[in-house]
Amino acid sequence: MEDPTASRPSRARARPRPEARREPASGEEDGVLLLQRGHSYAAVLHTPGEPPAYRPHPDPVPAVGQTLVRVTAAPVVPLDLLCASGTSYFGRPAVPYVPGVQGVGVVADSAAHPTGARVWFATAAGTAPGDGSQAERCAVADGDVVPLDVELPDPAVAAIGLSGVAAWMALTWRAQLRPGERVLVLGAGGAVGQAAIGAARSLDAGRVVAVCRPGPSAERAARAGADEVVPLTEDVDELARRLARACGGDVDVVVDPVFGAAATAASRVLAPGGRLVNLGGASGDTARFSSAVLRSRSASVLGYTNNALTGEQRAAALACAAAGRLAVDHELLPLSRAAEGWARTAAGAGRRVVLSPGG
Repeated sequence: MEDPTASRPSRARARPRPEARREPASGEEDGVLLLQRGHSYAAVLHTPGEPPAYRPHPDPVPAVGQTLVRVTAAPVVPLDLLCASGTSYFGRPAVPYVPGVQGVGVVADSAAHPTGARVWFATAAGTAPGDGSQAERCAVADGDVVPLDVELPDPAVAAIGLSGVAAWMALTWRAQLRPGERVLVLGAGGAVGQAAIGAARSLDAGRVVAVCRPGPSAERAARAGADEVVPLTEDVDELARRLARACGGDVDVVVDPVFGAAATAASRVLAPGGRLVNLGGASGDTARFSSAVLRSRSASVLGYTNNALTGEQRAAALACAAAGRLAVDHELLPLSRAAEGWARTAAGAGRRVVLSPGG
């Protein structure tokens, strides 16, 4: 199923830029790769399905309509791994390339954005030819660069990123959440789930109930601000009973990044006029909904993808999400440990890995 945080940034033609000011060096010394002129360090993926390797890579040359960004924080997200797998709906990526579909940094060269401006940005890395954010420098389409005016540190903004956009827009644009309404968040221990809990709180939801597995996931959901955390079970009838108790009978809005049995159970506790917004299928591509329940309660099941947003919507959502101080549990690793970060993400370690080129 389509990743709700996927985006389709634009591409542009190359334009000349001054040669990078870097002392010439080449070769390897004491096991350390030395930089040649016009190169910087990046996580470079050479083989689909394998993690990227930290090594020198040619500096990006921005095209007409592109901004050169000095990267300060680049998250490793499931979409990065999906694109790099070579088996996704995007097709086999052209290698070698630098992965990373989003990041945070500072404008180094641009005709559209002030030099030195702090920005968030999206890339098409892995979905189209070109390099992404997991590098010291990245060339990005001007329209995919969003100025930042928030106090959150760069790694925190990077951790929120497109997950925060998805959570915010699912609640505001698709569900049309109203103050005082009750919100149920499925998959609440993940990045989208944590962001949705914070977004619901920021939007004055009356009660926020989280559903996730016991242990670290439940702890993350509680820290994100859930009023109650319901332990997940694959027994749909039992889960529906637990949800009814936790929600006080029924719920107005369900944020669902998982689908499957959890979505089936959640549909049974929708209030009259309730809305279930699906953002993904982490637990399966199908769920069972009762026609009688949906019709008798005038309930709605809605789909969501970031790809449906305009650039203006995405920028506004990111600003709202970051300003609302949504919390996504994360850990910071130096770019040189990119392969380790990929392994942790693939293993479902829970905390979002953010790579720091300056680390």
